Amino acid sequence: MPRTIAVGLDGSPESRAAARWAAREAALRGAVVKLVHVWQPVPEPMAQAPLVGAETQQHWTERIPREAAEGLALSHPGVEVSTEQRGGRPAEVLAEAAGEAELLVLGSRALSGIGGFLVGSVGQAVVARAEVPVVVVRAGEQAVDEHLKDPVGIPSAATAFRPVVLGLDTGSPAGEVLAFAFEEAQRRAARLTVVQGWNLPASYAY
Repeated sequence: MPRTIAVGLDGSPESRAAARWAAREAALRGAVVKLVHVWQPVPEPMAQAPLVGAETQQHWTERIPREAAEGLALSHPGVEVSTEQRGGRPAEVLAEAAGEAELLVLGSRALSGIGGFLVGSVGQAVVARAEVPVVVVRAGEQAVDEHLKDPVGIPSAATAFRPVVLGLDTGSPAGEVLAFAFEEAQRRAARLTVVQGWNLPASYAY
């Protein structure tokens, strides 16, 4: 079974940015990308409304994953991309999809209402349930954002990768988190920066 990176896709700018990040990560890992689109049936009265009719439903269920996959195939020809549509509760479906992959990638926000599913408690529920690393990507994120600027200060994807930052809890360090940070830094030939925080004692003010 090929190594897989799952992406939660709902058509929002954030989820499309997540798909692009996943494609770049797949190239580093030698993995395939699976775009997962969660379909929630629209109640019948709403389905008859002009703005939520059959054409709109078809847009969400067919056009979004197909167009996203086509775009990734053009921009990352060496990466295998597949699409999958699943019905059910978004948080449960995406957590299940994560269990079948080695990495889950989500957008940082999404549309509200019927079309969006990575909003508030849903997105948090996915992160809480997933048993694999979850990467959250912002809208507008580009390849150059992961790289250092060139000598004259211009963003460039040809320069070295920026450091990987690891937040470390020395009281109860998580082996999986440490391993993930080291592996990501190694894949990118990047520096690993470890950050530790602690609370000052109450007597510090005196």
